[in-house]
Amino acid sequence: MKSLFIFLFLSTSIYAEFKAKEIYGGDSVVWGFDFINSDEMLINHKSGELFYYNLKTKEKIKQSIPPVKVRGQGGLLDILFHKNNVYYTFVERHNQKDITSLAKANYKNKKIFNAKVIFRTKLGGNTGRHFGSRLVIRDDLIYMTVGDRGERKYAQKLQFHDGSILRLTLDGKAAANNLFIKNKNALAEIYSYGHRNPQGISVDPVSGNIFSCEFGPRGGDELNLIKPGKNYGWPVITYGKEYWGPSIGPTHKEGMEQPLTYWVPSISPSGMTFYTGDKISKWKNNLFLANLSSKHLRRLVLKNNQVIEQEELFNSLDERIRQVRNGKDGYLYFSTDSGKIFKVTK
Repeated sequence: MKSLFIFLFLSTSIYAEFKAKEIYGGDSVVWGFDFINSDEMLINHKSGELFYYNLKTKEKIKQSIPPVKVRGQGGLLDILFHKNNVYYTFVERHNQKDITSLAKANYKNKKIFNAKVIFRTKLGGNTGRHFGSRLVIRDDLIYMTVGDRGERKYAQKLQFHDGSILRLTLDGKAAANNLFIKNKNALAEIYSYGHRNPQGISVDPVSGNIFSCEFGPRGGDELNLIKPGKNYGWPVITYGKEYWGPSIGPTHKEGMEQPLTYWVPSISPSGMTFYTGDKISKWKNNLFLANLSSKHLRRLVLKNNQVIEQEELFNSLDERIRQVRNGKDGYLYFSTDSGKIFKVTK
């Protein structure tokens, strides 16, 4: 698909219609959060603490979970609440490596319990970088993103999970119809590969397609339409450059997917979601990206799987925005590296 490189922003008068109201303040990076209902939520701090939080009463309860390894960019990562179960990704020390793992727990009455690891990645790299990781569920299958761990060669090796998006059952097994499940030279859980550090993933509520965003090196951040078995090119092709200046490689190669759009310079896209709420009708089904280094929430309008419009929001907060989610109340929420969660209102 032809790559689009578009910067079309709406006027500041439209931007002024919306406000970001702080509804939670913590002590460290809010890497992930999800809603139990319109009043209750679960919050992951990268530092390894998972909390129950009540938006109305402000009650906050720390949960008991298996040990989290906090190292570099890794720690307690994403979280999803699904059918009274809690799924979350985190870094753990396992067989002399720090790996990205998936845990599942039960939930009842403000408590998560029976938390256990249901999937461990097989990784080649072992740096403190690029752990991923985000989760989304479609048709009761989990899609989990995993970074290349800062050792880029593994993103092209199907014998490792580095730099891939995985598709798993709700019990952490490879989905039965994964394309590589009968391939002896590939890991059965891999759904797509050739990714650098995908930290955003979401399902389009209209088409049902899965989209993901990932960090490039110096430039070359990408938004991708994720297709089963496809190779997204890293590090063979990229629109980014080495941090010390030179190009890494070409931007196109036969058999490797092109991004829907890319950003040079980097915006550092982390979490992402399609807005499905009913409180801001003009945003219905728009895609939102939480951005770190560029410190803004970005709204994208997609048509026929192409980006036709973009807008920067909440730059004035001067916050590294880490995750964005739909609330059960129809509003949009986002979290920051300073430990805050904001609610977007008119």
